[in-house]
Amino acid sequence: MRFTEGEIREMVRLARQKGEMLDLRGYNLSGLGLYKADLSGADLSEADLTEVNLSQANLRQVQLHKATMSQAHLSMANLQGANLREANLFSADLVSADLRGADLRAAHLEGANLHGADLRGADLRGTQYDSYTRWPVGFDLEETRGPYSV
Repeated sequence: MRFTEGEIREMVRLARQKGEMLDLRGYNLSGLGLYKADLSGADLSEADLTEVNLSQANLRQVQLHKATMSQAHLSMANLQGANLREANLFSADLVSADLRGADLRAAHLEGANLHGADLRGADLRGTQYDSYTRWPVGFDLEETRGPYSV
């Protein structure tokens, strides 16, 4: 099932009104423009978020386990404490994203741009990356043992 941007925003509003967590596990949200959306606490595990625009979105504590987020726009997004374990972030834009305490174990970051991202306390064990992955200035994944901390 495919949703529009307006339908997703309405689902978020209704879930919050009822005090429920938004459950979009496995849904196809690819290409949607969800700029500045507040999806905090939502479950988007295994969802297709290819090329979605979540710039400046509140994704705090979001479940994105095994989500496909290739070429997603996540610049300046709040991903504090998000579960991105085994997520596919191939060529994703994570410039200046807040990834403090995020679980990125075994995530695919090949070609991802994390310039200016805050990775304090993030768990990067088993993360996949390549020579095109852009890390924050001064960050050296090769020297990291377990969760990265400043």
